[in-house]
Amino acid sequence: MDFERLTFVMRRLALDAGERILEIYNAPDFDVRQKSDSSPVTAADEAADALISAGLAEAFPDLPIVTEEQAETHSLDADRFLIVDPLDGTKEFVQRRGDFTVNIAYVENGVPLRGVVYAPAKDRLFYTLGDGRAVEERMPFSKETPGQLVNIAVSMPDNRALMVVASKSHRDAATDDYIGRYSVKDLKSAGSSLKFCLVATGEADLYPRLGRTMEWDTAAGDAILRGAGGSMMRLEDHGPFTYGKPGFENPFFIACSPGVLLSKSHLRDPSQDGDTSGNDAEAEPGSEWEF
Repeated sequence: MDFERLTFVMRRLALDAGERILEIYNAPDFDVRQKSDSSPVTAADEAADALISAGLAEAFPDLPIVTEEQAETHSLDADRFLIVDPLDGTKEFVQRRGDFTVNIAYVENGVPLRGVVYAPAKDRLFYTLGDGRAVEERMPFSKETPGQLVNIAVSMPDNRALMVVASKSHRDAATDDYIGRYSVKDLKSAGSSLKFCLVATGEADLYPRLGRTMEWDTAAGDAILRGAGGSMMRLEDHGPFTYGKPGFENPFFIACSPGVLLSKSHLRDPSQDGDTSGNDAEAEPGSEWEF
């Protein structure tokens, strides 16, 4: 894989998609429909998906593409693939709250090696360079020539005063209970894959997700987090977080700076056994923290 070319193509397509999304977002009104899983979809999702899918297929005809908006791609079984969420945070888009992103990532052998996250309404653009380092590009954005690039890196956290970010649209009691295990200085809410980017830039130390997500929701942000020195792991056992799983459904997870001392009282992930009650397992006595 030519990672320099991959970065150029993903970045340009993200900017193109973001431009089309904002045209619809800034219109007086737009239609919102329900997909088969009851999640919302708009013309912006579909327009961005068509644009990105066509661009990736033209640039990398031998690489399969998984995208949220094309159900026929969700049965793919491959070691190398591109994965797309053309509009992550559709609920934020519909409510005109701005916390939505374009996500494009490249996965190889279960690892998201490269990715781009663009938040067009926030004027924030994050991606991995050819060498894997994570950067944030400053405005203004030119589609052909990158502007000022700022290397980003995770924080060195103070575990007595952690900065935590949580989902804006999917916050629940189980999440609050888990966050309550830590000494928290500041708790932010954010939508879409921006949460990964806040950890990657050091604006947050910890992002726990106790809820259903799909690989296209997380791959690009995960790639950027890893490129900034961060970690992504399963919440239940702190094991490695991988991609290319059957159906592309994720377990509960933690995204964090490696310096965060994680609670060892693991939570059972009910999505893995069909129980969706979200009840916590009992804490392990005498083993409160681990690196």
